[in-house]
Amino acid sequence: MTSQQYPARLPCGNRVLDLSRTHVMGILNVTPDSFSDGGRFNQQDAALRHAEAMVAAGATLIDIGGESTRPGARAVSALEELERVAPMVEAINRELDVVISVDTSTPAVIRESARLGAGLINDVRSLTRDGALDAAAATGLPVCLMHMRGEPGDMQNNPHYDDVTAEVASYLEQRMAACAAVGIDAGRIILDPGFGFAKTLAHNLSLFKHMESLYRLGRPLLVGVSRKSMIGQTLDRPVEQRLYGSLALAALAMTKGASILRVHDVAETADIVRMIEAVQTAE
Repeated sequence: MTSQQYPARLPCGNRVLDLSRTHVMGILNVTPDSFSDGGRFNQQDAALRHAEAMVAAGATLIDIGGESTRPGARAVSALEELERVAPMVEAINRELDVVISVDTSTPAVIRESARLGAGLINDVRSLTRDGALDAAAATGLPVCLMHMRGEPGDMQNNPHYDDVTAEVASYLEQRMAACAAVGIDAGRIILDPGFGFAKTLAHNLSLFKHMESLYRLGRPLLVGVSRKSMIGQTLDRPVEQRLYGSLALAALAMTKGASILRVHDVAETADIVRMIEAVQTAE
């Protein structure tokens, strides 16, 4: 059950998200260097089969990423990213009934993905790249704004906050104002606290604990913590052994009102969502 302070209906291109319930967003990295599944799904047929499996397991959104944003990741050209992402957007839009989210900061990818059937722009840089705000505004699609400082290559270089939750909220508020200035109204915005981006373990844990304070911004939250280092550091687990920690945080995020859970392990997370919903809606 989400923290409902906004209309339940969010148009996403030719599909609609019902924000009165929690959604599972399946991660589809079509990159060779993602931290968790790099290289496994960067061939179109394998990627499409994986997307199909995630939808069958309960994903209502598929988030396609063509540029790794893990700490230390290398930058890719706009053309390289477009060549990875565009065919997948087109194929998934043709084959599957699911909201397509594109994990990109690149104006050309934003525009072309929207043309090919994407329903959501998910930008870890909150539309700060030159031209990204105008590109997103032109699509008419909803956007997800995420908190990050710096770039993936340097974001973990000694990040400091006096009050991490307050500073994340302030940044997101500023980016919402920048969106409003180009005609992207608040009704098209989703917010992501940016767990693991320019934050230490202590920052991530504190931000998660106080996540509810971000609802003062009046927008739904997307939470992405699946398999991240905050789990590995807390539990002393390598990335392939972080399922249980990921599920614990997914359940906690849902009870804190998150609208979208961005995950690698769709079937397991979807079971958690269904179970919590069954309890929350019981008489």
